[in-house]
Amino acid sequence: MEAVAAAGQRPTGDSGRRPALVFVGFMGSGKSSAARAVAAALGERALDSDTELERTLSEAIETFFDREGEAEFRRREERVAVELLRRPDARVVSLGGGALGSEATREALADHTVVHVDVDAGTAWRRAAGRGRPLARERESFEALYAERRPAYESVADATLPGFDRGVAVRALPAMLALVDAPPGTRLVWAASRSGGYPVFAARGLIAAGFFHPLDGRRFAVTDTNVGALHRVASDWSHEIPPGEPEKTLARAEFALREMASSGVSREDLVVAVGGGVVGDLAGFCAAVYQRGIRHVQVPTSLVAQVDSAYGGKTGADLPEAKNYVGAYHLPAAVLLDPAALDTLPEPELAAGYAEVVKTALIAGGSLWERVRNGAQLDLGVVLECVRTKLAVVAEDERDEGRRQVLNLGHTIGHAIEAATDYTRYRHGEAIGIGLLCALRLSGRDELRVEVANLLRARGLPLGCNGVDPPALAELIKRDKKRRGDRVPFVLVEGPGDVSPGHEVSDADLKAVLEEACQG
Repeated sequence: MEAVAAAGQRPTGDSGRRPALVFVGFMGSGKSSAARAVAAALGERALDSDTELERTLSEAIETFFDREGEAEFRRREERVAVELLRRPDARVVSLGGGALGSEATREALADHTVVHVDVDAGTAWRRAAGRGRPLARERESFEALYAERRPAYESVADATLPGFDRGVAVRALPAMLALVDAPPGTRLVWAASRSGGYPVFAARGLIAAGFFHPLDGRRFAVTDTNVGALHRVASDWSHEIPPGEPEKTLARAEFALREMASSGVSREDLVVAVGGGVVGDLAGFCAAVYQRGIRHVQVPTSLVAQVDSAYGGKTGADLPEAKNYVGAYHLPAAVLLDPAALDTLPEPELAAGYAEVVKTALIAGGSLWERVRNGAQLDLGVVLECVRTKLAVVAEDERDEGRRQVLNLGHTIGHAIEAATDYTRYRHGEAIGIGLLCALRLSGRDELRVEVANLLRARGLPLGCNGVDPPALAELIKRDKKRRGDRVPFVLVEGPGDVSPGHEVSDADLKAVLEEACQG
């Protein structure tokens, strides 16, 4: 807790006042509890707008709301919220769920660090209904209000925390305080799962600004020769590998591990992965096994890594027999996401990463799928939606025991294509795009398959693997690490947002799909 207290002595803003941590979110999100926990950790007093409002009203919010109506309630709420945010002793504040409907309140947030405590509508209803909340009496209108307010929370948030864990705010506190030293506009998303959590910092220019988290420990940076010439993260040691999937081997990992040992890297130090999926997987694996596990930080510079592979703790190396056969789950200490790194990618690399965007959008459905299918630009908003989709899946199932397997959509056949071509003919994303089309064919979703094929074609991605031997692919699929007994389960698609794992596919159907794919 001493480190947290020290971090609390952060610089003042332009107004000469230290910015407060202001917690916002929907009813039942747990924002007031989070604020109290953080205030206690900082040795401060939490200020709550609802509590202050009831004090000024001299009655419960529910009775005033019922008697005077919502318009008068909102007028009084705005006055209290703005006054709270202007108080010189405001260090930790929580606002009522509807407070952001006021423009004056949103403007008053500008000098502060705003933390959105996120919660799904179902959980919010279970926590809020029957608790004296005038707008939590009827579920249908409650869920409509949730959908209406959610964009406001997201638009003002500097940090987003999951609302299902009461202790997460204290664990995330050092990262929230670090936002003061981050480039303007930096977003923090807290990644939570069964074995721990970590911050994802996202902003254009993060690498060039020299921002890093955490600050303790020396840094052993791992990159490849292409990325190393373009992006540098301050480090005490630097280790470069040749680029490409063929380098993700145990031999390459041993070379890096021995250099770590000879350099004197200790358990207090960090491995920093600066690069795409290959660098991230290999460096994370080295961190997982070195001295039985040290911390690592992911700095993803490819689109595949920024939307998928940098998160969730999967690390590993390939064997000649199959991809990712050696590995460990090892969560990062942080992920530093800088979209500016994508500006340096060759167009084929950027296009290959787009296949993972399409895959994630199919899993998410809803607004992300609509944005992708309508040709949205790959801006920070789309990338962060992909990140949040993956984080939500991993939070539910960290170790691939159920729900997380949906993230393998298109990967069973895609990985076989990579192995069949010695990891040299197709980029990872290109192979996954082909595998995605195969999965849609196996799902019997031909109309959706055509739509996805058009999205991939527009990016110049291959729609088949002409010249690859279908029986060889079938044999490689049988070795897939997800197999159960003598069967390999497939992830299939009912529709956008309705993707499920664990499906058996007949040998005849798989043979037909592979033959079609191998005809190009």
